[in-house]
Amino acid sequence: MAEAPRLAISRLEAVRLLRRDPIGLLERAANVADVVRVRVPRLDLYVLNHPDLAWDVLATDSHAFSKGPTMQAAKRILGESLLTSEGEHHRRQRRLIQPLFHHERIAGFGPTIRQLGERAGDGWVDREEIDVREEMARLTLQIVARTLFGSGIDDAGTGRIARALTEVLDQFDRVFSPLLPITERLPIPSTRRFRRARAVFDEIVYGLIAERRATGAHGDDLLSRLIHAQDAGSGMTDQQVRDEAITIFLAGHETTSNALTWTWLLLSENPDIEERFHERLDDEAFVRAVLYESMRLYPPAWAIGRRAVSEHVADGVLIPAGAVVIVSPWLMHHDPRWWADPSRFLPERWMDGEPAVRRHAFLPFGGGPRMCIGEGFAELEASVLLATIGRTWRFEHDPAHRVVFQPVVTLRPRGGMPMRAYRRTIVG
Repeated sequence: MAEAPRLAISRLEAVRLLRRDPIGLLERAANVADVVRVRVPRLDLYVLNHPDLAWDVLATDSHAFSKGPTMQAAKRILGESLLTSEGEHHRRQRRLIQPLFHHERIAGFGPTIRQLGERAGDGWVDREEIDVREEMARLTLQIVARTLFGSGIDDAGTGRIARALTEVLDQFDRVFSPLLPITERLPIPSTRRFRRARAVFDEIVYGLIAERRATGAHGDDLLSRLIHAQDAGSGMTDQQVRDEAITIFLAGHETTSNALTWTWLLLSENPDIEERFHERLDDEAFVRAVLYESMRLYPPAWAIGRRAVSEHVADGVLIPAGAVVIVSPWLMHHDPRWWADPSRFLPERWMDGEPAVRRHAFLPFGGGPRMCIGEGFAELEASVLLATIGRTWRFEHDPAHRVVFQPVVTLRPRGGMPMRAYRRTIVG
């Protein structure tokens, strides 16, 4: 059995890069080989950069892996939820929630998504600079609340949630800090900010739960289904309902708001494609192609971590139990082995189906039994919003504004995305 080549950096340098430039670290590893060992304090990381190797981890041999350090850390905010749990608990919760994301049910959300998208646009002023990232986050929070929770949340509430989520995600670079077990127990500013953010989530979600219980929870929305769920003859506790609800609430808007933000940026940077986009808003295939190409270049889940619970062989390399494996959609989506002109924004490449040379080279929502349960909802939501907003608005990004990645659980633009909104003049 061969040994994996190592990335020639110290453990401390690896930690620094994981916290400050994780994409850069992964790209350096990918330049070495398809299986590379990266040494960090307390564990070894193995970066796998091949679609077949990634699929083995996510699907074929998924039983040999558990969630990685990032999702373990996410339990601090999400508890034992669909996103963070393992084994039978995960399977039971997925069976419970899956019907909410059935294709026919999702399709019925289209009019509500369109209505909320139009209402958001009504609040913008022609030629005014707005933070597109903030606007998309506020809009998608409202959509999740209305469609999946059957409740409305006012602008003040969505603003509080968005700020709290940003506060939490800003601290995810602490996951790989060797001092985390100590610092998360100390009353230091970052820990206090984290606790305040968690309190905001609890206040709003527990409020929704109490509201639904008070009215009998007779609806077919997510909260009602969770409240009525039976496990061995007893209902779920409010804590269990809270964990699932907050996970769907946060995850259900975060990936879509980022995908929309990156798409508006790419359209702004490519005026020829932007013109075709506005001309073909009624062409669902082309709008979906624009979205796919955006998610290829800026995948919402830019890296997926798993911890090996038993030995695993990847390309002839033995990965020991306990090691953490990272597969990166970012790497595979930008790999010239699988994509022609991988750095270019070319929606047409999707018009005749998935264009990758290699199967499983496109993984914006992961893959296997833990594939994002809300994939269909996110695609419908993003496509409808692109077409709805695009009928009335276009956005211009100031080239002087430097876009900086914030690769946390999702791929965000650090500091938002200021763009100038222009109301379109439609002739004819």
